Amino acid sequence: MAEMENSKDLISVLWSGADILRSKMDANEYKDYLLGIVFYKYLSDSFLIKVYDLLFDKKPENLKVALDAYKEALEDESAEELKDQLKSECHYIIEPELTYTYFAETARNNAFNREQLQKAFNNIEQSDPLFADLFTDIDLYSNRLGTGDQKQSDTVSSLIKEIDKADLLNTDADILGNAYEYLIGQFASETGKKAGEFYTPQPVSKILTRIAIAGQEDKRGLLVYDPCMGSGSLLLNAKKYAKEPQYIRYFGQELMTSTYNLARMNMFLHGIAPENQKLRNGDTLDEDWPTGEETDFDMVLMNPPYSAKWSAAAGFLQDERFSDYGVLAPKSKADYAFLLHGLYHLKSSGTMAIVLPHGVLFRGASEGKIREKLLRSGNIYAVIGLPANLFYNTSIPTCILVLKKHREGRDVLFIDASKKFEKGKKQNSMTDEHIDTIINLYMNRENVEKESFLASFEDIEKNDFNLNIPRYVDIFEKEEEVDLNALLTDMKKTDEELEKTQQEFLSLLKDLTSPDEKIMASLQDLIEKMEE
Repeated sequence: MAEMENSKDLISVLWSGADILRSKMDANEYKDYLLGIVFYKYLSDSFLIKVYDLLFDKKPENLKVALDAYKEALEDESAEELKDQLKSECHYIIEPELTYTYFAETARNNAFNREQLQKAFNNIEQSDPLFADLFTDIDLYSNRLGTGDQKQSDTVSSLIKEIDKADLLNTDADILGNAYEYLIGQFASETGKKAGEFYTPQPVSKILTRIAIAGQEDKRGLLVYDPCMGSGSLLLNAKKYAKEPQYIRYFGQELMTSTYNLARMNMFLHGIAPENQKLRNGDTLDEDWPTGEETDFDMVLMNPPYSAKWSAAAGFLQDERFSDYGVLAPKSKADYAFLLHGLYHLKSSGTMAIVLPHGVLFRGASEGKIREKLLRSGNIYAVIGLPANLFYNTSIPTCILVLKKHREGRDVLFIDASKKFEKGKKQNSMTDEHIDTIINLYMNRENVEKESFLASFEDIEKNDFNLNIPRYVDIFEKEEEVDLNALLTDMKKTDEELEKTQQEFLSLLKDLTSPDEKIMASLQDLIEKMEE
C-alpha cells in the first residue's frame, strides 16, 4: 500500500510540474521538458546516493547530506580514486554545483542559472555514448517558456523547484518507472493524434507481451526485440512476466529522435543495466538492424505505424528479409514489410506478436501473395481481433497477428475480442479481466462459440487465404422471434389508452372559455375535428 501511495505522490508532483508548462505549449512539446528534467534529477539523485554508499556503505538521510559528504570527499587526496569508481559504476560524473540538489537550492533562493543546467546536460551527453544527444529536445532558451530572459529562466526555475518535491531517494525503480509510464500515457491522451508515435496503450502491450512470452517465462537471458519501439514501454513489459527479469536483454529501434531519447530515459528509469539494452535511432525498413552478434530473438513485439508509406524499391527483393516472398509490400502500405522484418529476426523457438489494421487479413495483390506464403509455411499461428478506438492516434479496429518460425501444423486460431472493452470518453479500454479471457482463449486453442475458432489449413485454403475474422468466428446474434398474438394485444391496449386520453383532452377543451370570439371559433373548429 505504501508503494501505491509513494507512486501516487510521485505522479502528482510530476503532474503539477506539467501544470507549470501546460498553458505555454502543447503536451507534445512539454513532455520533453518535463521528462528530461525528471530524468536529470534521477541521474543526479542516483549519483549522490551512490557517492554516499561508496563513502559510508549506507543510504544518506537526505540528498543535502549526500551532497555535503561529496563536496568534502572531493577535497580528500583519494578524490581521484572515488571519481574513477563512480565513472565505472554510473558511466557519468556530476560536479557538486551541477547536481539537481544544488540547482533546487539555488532555485529556492532565486539564484538559479539555466546556463548551469545546460552545462549539466552537455556534460552528461559527453560522458558516455550511452547518453549522446539525450537532452537535445530540451531548449532552455525557447520563447515557449516565456518572453524574455527573465520569464524563461523563471519558468525553468519553477519547474526545478516543483520536481524537487519528488522523493526519488525512497522510491524504487519500478515505482519511478511506472510513474514515468503513467506520465507518458497521460501525454499520449492529451496529444491525441501524434501519440501513436510513442505509445502503445497498456492493455494492448500486456496482450502482446503475455502472448510472446508464453512458454518462455523461465528462460534466463531472454532476448526481446521491438523494431518500432516508441518510448520503449512495450519492450519493458517483458520484465513484468519473466521469472528472471534482471537477465533480459532489450533490443529496440526507433525512427523519431525525440521518441528514441524518451525510450533511452525510460530504460534507465526502470533500472535496466546499460549492458542489457541496445537501442538504435534509425529507419527499420530502410536498413536491416541488428546485423551484429545477436540477430534473432526469443520475443519480437511490434506496434508499427499503420499502412505507412515506404520506398518498396526493387533492390529490397534481394534483401534477405523479403527475398523469399518474390514480391514486396506495396509502396502505400508497409504493413507486411514491418511484419516480415520482425519475422526474419525471430528465433525458431520464439514467438512474435504484432498489431496491424484488419486490411492485412484480406487485401489482395502482393499482400495476398505474402499472406499465402506465410500460411503455407505455417508462420501465422493466431489472429486476434481487437475492439475499435483503443489507440490514441486512430479509431480503427486493429488485430494482433501471432507468428512462429518453424512449427508442425498450419492451423490458425481466430479470436474475436472486438466486444471485450469498456467504453471511455475518448478511448475505449480493456480491463485485466478482458485480457485474461483473451489469453485463456489463446492458450486453450479450441473452438468456443462466438469467441474463437481453430481453422485447419484446408478451411483457410477454401477461403482463398482470406483471414477476415467473421469468416471463421460467427458472432451473429439471432433476433428473438416475435410473438404476433402478444403484439396484437399490445397494439389493441395502446389504441384503447389513446382513445381514453383523447376523450379526456376533449372534455378539457370544452371547459375552456375566452372573451375573444376569434379564439372561441378556432376552439370550436378543433373540437369538431377531434369528434369526427
